[in-house]
Amino acid sequence: MQVRDFMIYDVYTVTPSTSVKEVLGIFEKNEIGGVPVVDKMGNLVGIVTDGDIVRFLSLQEKFYFTYSMAYIGDIEPIEKVIKQRMNTQISEIMVKKHLKTLSPDDTLECALSLLSKHRFKKLPVVNGAGRVVGIISRGDVIKRLAKMTTEQITIS
Repeated sequence: MQVRDFMIYDVYTVTPSTSVKEVLGIFEKNEIGGVPVVDKMGNLVGIVTDGDIVRFLSLQEKFYFTYSMAYIGDIEPIEKVIKQRMNTQISEIMVKKHLKTLSPDDTLECALSLLSKHRFKKLPVVNGAGRVVGIISRGDVIKRLAKMTTEQITIS
């Protein structure tokens, strides 16, 4: 069985200039937790997930160092932090190094291996030219495995 047999073909993507606010809207409207980031040609340049955004919007303690001691400064109110960061371009927080992808020709075993080894929740599927053609998530794999199990039970 190949990735093409169970990947999602209707992929939502964003560009590096998409704002955090816009990405959150896409996540909420489509009930998804991550999107590939593509250039104008549809080539994969990164990925951003709900976890990346949560970490970006979380409160950060400010550390101050003096000659003989360090102390933690005041934390800004969460509402202020969120408001300030909503228009940030996604290129500032997307994962762009060490991207792992699948090909439509890769096997189910390959998808399982990548998802489990790296603890990814989703992986973009790219063609030979580097363009995003699909996406798979752990949920997609679980559904496929459940269907295979059901089919085997019915056949037996």
